Amino acid sequence: MSLASISEDIGSSAVEIVHSPEGLGAIHERGCSAAIWQRPALPQFQNWIDTVAVPQLPTIRTILQPGAVRRAIHALCQSKGLPDCEERSMFVDDVAALVGIFASLMQSPYLRLRLDVIKTNACRKFHVDTLTTRLICTYRGTGTQYGIARDGREVETIQTVGTGSPILLRGSLWPVVPKSGLLHRSPPIEGTGETRLVLVLDPIDGPAQDDARHILH
Repeated sequence: MSLASISEDIGSSAVEIVHSPEGLGAIHERGCSAAIWQRPALPQFQNWIDTVAVPQLPTIRTILQPGAVRRAIHALCQSKGLPDCEERSMFVDDVAALVGIFASLMQSPYLRLRLDVIKTNACRKFHVDTLTTRLICTYRGTGTQYGIARDGREVETIQTVGTGSPILLRGSLWPVVPKSGLLHRSPPIEGTGETRLVLVLDPIDGPAQDDARHILH
């Protein structure tokens, strides 16, 4: 596969900086611990989402099939009272597109989708997620931070993903040995007045029985 990418070598790991959605497929390449689709912010959308009143920011935690996401996010925006405008359509379209890309890459029939509004130090400790992969895209506020921890020590150099740029991360259940040492965290923002809006996608094979009431088809 030919990728328009830049390999950012961090110790024994590589973070692929790619410039197209197809480039996220680098996550399947040997030695790749994460892939970041570095895309420029759209001023029209960014100005809009940055000024949406916090109570109107869309939040949800659900399990769904990829084909259900557009309807679900549209209904969520309606329920939050977000005005029906071009920027809202851009948001719905982008979430749906990222879900489609992620589901295709992971061959996942179901996804766990979260839209979180964060104003505290949520997940401020560097960690690796206990799953195969996770996609994170910060639509508002500071992006996800990442770095390498060597021999159980603290992360040495902290990198920050750009706002609006999705990062695809391998988790601890990815079948690779030895582990990469690449860790990530939510940036500590408590007390700064900053509000983040973050999309998180996890692949799952099927819904757990006790999650059945949250499934969208």
